[in-house]
Amino acid sequence: MRPIRRNTSPRVTDFTDYTDAKPDLVARLGPYCSFCERRVMTQLAVEHVQPKGLPAYAHLIGRWNNFLLACVNCNSTKNKKDVVLSQVLLPDRDNTFVAFEYQDNGTVTASAQAIASGNGTVANNLLSLTGLDKAALNNPDENGKQVALDRVRQRMEALLCAQDALTSIRSQPENNMLRDAVVKLAKASGFFSVWMTVFNDDADMRLRLINSFPGTAESGCFDLISGNTVSPSPNPDALVAGGKI
Repeated sequence: MRPIRRNTSPRVTDFTDYTDAKPDLVARLGPYCSFCERRVMTQLAVEHVQPKGLPAYAHLIGRWNNFLLACVNCNSTKNKKDVVLSQVLLPDRDNTFVAFEYQDNGTVTASAQAIASGNGTVANNLLSLTGLDKAALNNPDENGKQVALDRVRQRMEALLCAQDALTSIRSQPENNMLRDAVVKLAKASGFFSVWMTVFNDDADMRLRLINSFPGTAESGCFDLISGNTVSPSPNPDALVAGGKI
């Protein structure tokens, strides 16, 4: 899951209408779901970290630091579930990239690093909160071929695309135009963590990806010389319960 920094609010007061924050959020974070990482050009919602539907968080409805972006699936699954910040990892304050592993079958699991650091439970809490622990849907077409209508199968499609790109780059490792084209393809498909996983051994590509997805380099969760991860997150905006991993 891509760690991000939304930075300080573009307004000196809370948003009267929280939906007005969407242009600024997209400008700073890109048009991606903050949880599943899909690129969503329509119906991308301003997501409330601590849900607006619970009276305890009514004072946070217009608060910039309580906003992320979410797709319909992640947003509707999260819904009104209470979010205790100390009990869940979040991409705006934790290094969620190192907290999860992306499998060839499209599933997302808590990483060995998360488990070893005692963050396995809070990592799994986030997967459950957003439904990212769900299995792939069975949606065959008339010829029996699975159609990627869900997050798991769409993640698998991105993985195959990234693997094809890796093969191309390995055949022309010095071709910067090809590398730039692959980054554009990654941005168009979303699934930052999938692309980073596939290009794990290519520091140049990792740095290009980190610097190309808005809000990622700013998170402080990556060394901008080597492309290696920085954990725990430096939590540059000093958000509550940040820096768990």
